[in-house]
Amino acid sequence: MLRTHLTILETSARRAPSAIAFKVPESDVSGSISRWRDITYSQFLSDVELTASHWSRVFLREGIPERSVIGLWMGGYSYSDLVNLYGVSRAGFIPQLFSLRLPNADVILELLMKTGARALIYEDSFESALQSWPLHVFRAGSIELAAGRSSIDLPPLPSVQKEEIAFYFHTSGSTSGSPKLVPCSFQWLESTIRKSDQICAPRERGGLDIAVWAGSMCHIFQNFMLIGHLQHNACIIQPLANPYTSEQLVDIIQYCGLNRLNIFGSFLSNHLRNSRLDPKFLSKLASLDEIIYTGLPLPREEEAWAYSNGIKLRNVFGSTEVGALLVSIGGSGLDAGLLRPTEGVAYKFAPIASSAAVAGPHVSTARLLELIVLAESPDCPDVSLRNPDDGDFHTGDLFQEVAPGCYVSEGRDDDWIKSESSLRCNTKAIEDNARAMCATLISECVVVGNGRPNPILVVEPGIGVDNNDKLRVDIMRKIRQFHSRRYLHERIGSADMILVVPRGSLPRTATKGNIRRKAVEELYQFQIDKIFSVSR
Repeated sequence: MLRTHLTILETSARRAPSAIAFKVPESDVSGSISRWRDITYSQFLSDVELTASHWSRVFLREGIPERSVIGLWMGGYSYSDLVNLYGVSRAGFIPQLFSLRLPNADVILELLMKTGARALIYEDSFESALQSWPLHVFRAGSIELAAGRSSIDLPPLPSVQKEEIAFYFHTSGSTSGSPKLVPCSFQWLESTIRKSDQICAPRERGGLDIAVWAGSMCHIFQNFMLIGHLQHNACIIQPLANPYTSEQLVDIIQYCGLNRLNIFGSFLSNHLRNSRLDPKFLSKLASLDEIIYTGLPLPREEEAWAYSNGIKLRNVFGSTEVGALLVSIGGSGLDAGLLRPTEGVAYKFAPIASSAAVAGPHVSTARLLELIVLAESPDCPDVSLRNPDDGDFHTGDLFQEVAPGCYVSEGRDDDWIKSESSLRCNTKAIEDNARAMCATLISECVVVGNGRPNPILVVEPGIGVDNNDKLRVDIMRKIRQFHSRRYLHERIGSADMILVVPRGSLPRTATKGNIRRKAVEELYQFQIDKIFSVSR
């Protein structure tokens, strides 16, 4: 029988029913945390089953059969969100997950139509946008978990087939105006369970870790880490805010006993910068058994500084489609930051054409390799996401092999950047739209913003066009409709996010004259920093 997130929960609750599964903050009238409420594994299982009974009753009343797709449009940062997700799954339905970072109801409906979804569970803030929907819609609300079981008895967990769908996620960047569906099969889920078990195993044999909520349950990383920690009866702390400040992190370490930190690389960078100025905070970070980070890689100087100051890092290199792909060796040796595949997968690293030219001067003598997930690998994504020519999944991520079986990342071969929360943004789509809509206003443009909350559109004005505030407003007016359909992290949300530079000033390659995105980012770093300091 294939393992699932639900069998993992049942097994862990039987093994250690009184172990603390979650610490949930309770705040006072001032918004400060008054205490942390403990939720045991047995209570978590009971809450999931009660929620499953609730949704079984609701869907039965509406004539929605089991194995139907049910959308969940929610923040994904709270215990109640998690219980709703696992409850829908336990009731025998297929969750399709949308985060609040995708606030366009029309796009949500289009994606639900693609999966044949029968209903949507949503947070209150979107009620007005859903009044005329053709689907059943239900407010998530707060299910009364203390009310006892409903009259519906849940059947035992059914056996599942490896090719059946367990979840639908979505890419964090939009293609052709909409995110792509990421169907996740039970075979993929079994592979995720195996990989997350390896990554989340306690550093001390027999120990019970205390970790922290890493992101939204509507995205892969938090789901992956939660499944890993559940297998080891770890405790997960729900922070008061996400991302949390360095002061809040200190409180979590001090009052909750945090020893394993899961975090996105861009947020970790902020904490590392603060720790350079605060020896007490640095000692707190160094006291952790491990810091697992993902998304944007740390700058190599920053990573080296962390290792030299006793901070125990491990980099999990992953993607929405696959989950974790590579994991750094960790420890304190010279090879601590090198990446290796997890056990039980089938990957290959294929040389790319003209790798020396693509790599740039810092790796001009090295061979760049693209990471490819082979079709026979149990974590290979759905066939709809694979290369149609060879049936494999081409990640587009480039690496150098610096020792046998050990790799360092050298970026991507496409036109995507990652936001500060490690969500992807399709720069080419934004640039193409700007060129099409603003042909008389701009002569050239490029999108930058790697590691930033939002992208920045950098433009050179067209011939005879004045560089003034009106130009930025006119550009924004023409591109606004396109951006209204995009995730918040990939939107040009206002004219303030448009930077106009002199004609011909954008750095270009010598041969083809292509704009060098990274060079633009470096050249205009001061102006970009200023934009975000004002916007925040």
